[in-house]
Amino acid sequence: MSSSSDFQQDRHSFSGSPQKWNDFELPGDTLYYRFTSDMSNTEWGYKFTVTAGHLGRFQTGFEILKQMLSEERVVPHLPLAKIWEWQVGVACRQTGHQRLKAIHLLLKIVQCSAQRDCDLTLLKPLWQLFTHMENNLGHDVTKPGILLPLHRALAELFFVTENRVTELGSLQEYLLALNTEDHLHRCTAQ
Repeated sequence: MSSSSDFQQDRHSFSGSPQKWNDFELPGDTLYYRFTSDMSNTEWGYKFTVTAGHLGRFQTGFEILKQMLSEERVVPHLPLAKIWEWQVGVACRQTGHQRLKAIHLLLKIVQCSAQRDCDLTLLKPLWQLFTHMENNLGHDVTKPGILLPLHRALAELFFVTENRVTELGSLQEYLLALNTEDHLHRCTAQ
């Protein structure tokens, strides 16, 4: 088996009993295989299973979700509330590019969701991270006007979400979901 028709790239050869076979991964979307028998047995041959992607791999899951959320005919059949919950959790726990990709998926969900698909209270930890970044923006005089990719991604997420909930008529619910009771008391006192 190989990822190229000339069997030179990512080549895996197996012979003998099935216990000698090992799971392996091939890059790309095409598998080439060649079966050759030496006619020493009268068995029918070998059986193997091909699975796209790899369970548990972040990039694979991201690409699948991104594609599904881009298909208008697929979106109504997706459990958006559950996907939203998972992606908020990923965005809160991951760092770097994985966090940015999770935020990208959250943006897609917000743009295609109905009013009750997204539990906005789940965004509170990301809102706190964003407001912390906003508060520290003015303190770093070495980089005036430069936003980190995470800061930009969160700004876009909250801007798009605010516009979406305004369209759906639930802006007040959204604002209450993001703020803590202490923050609301401070704002009221001011």
